[in-house]
Amino acid sequence: MKILQLGFLLTLVSGFSAIIIYITGLSTHYGNYQLTDEDWQALQSLQSGFKKCVTANGLGLQAISGKDYCQVTLTYPSDTDSKWKDPKTGEVEGLSFEFNLCEAVATWEQVRNSTTILTREFIDALPNGWEEYAWRRINKGVLLNNCKNRTLCMEKLSLVLPETPPYVPRQFGRCAVIGNSGDLLKTRFGKEIDGYDVVIRENGAPIENYTEYVGRKSSFRLLNRGSAKALDKVVEFDETRQEVLIVKTTIHDIMNQMIRDIPIRNPVYLMLGASFGSAAKGTGLKALEFALSICDSVDMYGFTVDPGYKEWTRYFSESRKGHTPLHGRAYYQMMECLGLIKIHSPMRSDPNRAVKWVPSQSAIRAARIASEKLLRRVGAGSEDLLSSCSILKKQVKRKHVLISSLRKAAVDHQKFVKGTTMYPLEHNPGHGQLCTVPAD
Repeated sequence: MKILQLGFLLTLVSGFSAIIIYITGLSTHYGNYQLTDEDWQALQSLQSGFKKCVTANGLGLQAISGKDYCQVTLTYPSDTDSKWKDPKTGEVEGLSFEFNLCEAVATWEQVRNSTTILTREFIDALPNGWEEYAWRRINKGVLLNNCKNRTLCMEKLSLVLPETPPYVPRQFGRCAVIGNSGDLLKTRFGKEIDGYDVVIRENGAPIENYTEYVGRKSSFRLLNRGSAKALDKVVEFDETRQEVLIVKTTIHDIMNQMIRDIPIRNPVYLMLGASFGSAAKGTGLKALEFALSICDSVDMYGFTVDPGYKEWTRYFSESRKGHTPLHGRAYYQMMECLGLIKIHSPMRSDPNRAVKWVPSQSAIRAARIASEKLLRRVGAGSEDLLSSCSILKKQVKRKHVLISSLRKAAVDHQKFVKGTTMYPLEHNPGHGQLCTVPAD
């Protein structure tokens, strides 16, 4: 009887110990969540510099501290004429927007080290990847009975599913993301845009007849559902026929048919993105996300980000109903003041414009570590990027990549992560990643 009581007592103690470890964050897998004085100082410094940056660069926007070092509210001048109305409620868009700097820093820095292209390797490594995920990336995939017929699912995805990522972080230097705003017609940015190493465009935005405003070069094009269904028309926008097409939604049978029958020789991939919730969405944001996953620096053109917004316009068509333009402008200003992007617009047309009060890389690194602890992210408290890997798998046999052909920044990054490929896990509560490591 005493032995049974002792066993029960040991079990109880073990259970309490496990709970304590979970709560205090002492588990080596989930990280150390205890913030140090240096962590709090890093977050305070980030918020302080951010407020100064918004004042100096936001064209009237102001940043106000929230209840802690993470929360900020970006506000517009009281005389701002808000035009956009919610189509469901009829309410006019507000003039203030709350953002969480800790969420932004932690998530965007993770994007910078991840791949954003869906691969066969990712689906194979994901637990029940074919049964619980793959069918979601196929139009009407719900009819495929959770990919019970895996061969059929593989066939539908085969034309857009590379075995391994075609690009690595830092592979390209200076990149420009081109939006579709009518503001592009106010400034002749064409030659400037063509000077970038990579140019990323969106949906059905044409180049011909607008080159003096939007440039001629086009390396990648992000597509939403509607544009993806018109691949045959989209490929005609780039006269070189070498533009890489990235579809942010699902693969359709009509897309597969066009790729096979026309045929479309441009590379076509599906995007695998991070989870930003309702804070930011749309093709423009996904284009910036893709750019940040493959480029050293990212500049944006053709987004409605200047004061005086009256209606949602596109440079190549009539005005149309848009979505939350003031919220979008505030979010992009937050990105600029976190050093993620540089904004170019009619009111910010000087290519040599210096963005004041942008945090240094070391400041961002310190803020990221502190933010991950505060948010209880997987691997928080570790300076090792691989600590965020909640799923680890060995890599499949890969084609030999000539490392010397990559930019030094890309080579250095590959060495830093020891050849690991990091994939975002959508809707993962701890923002853990799926990581594949070299077999040796």
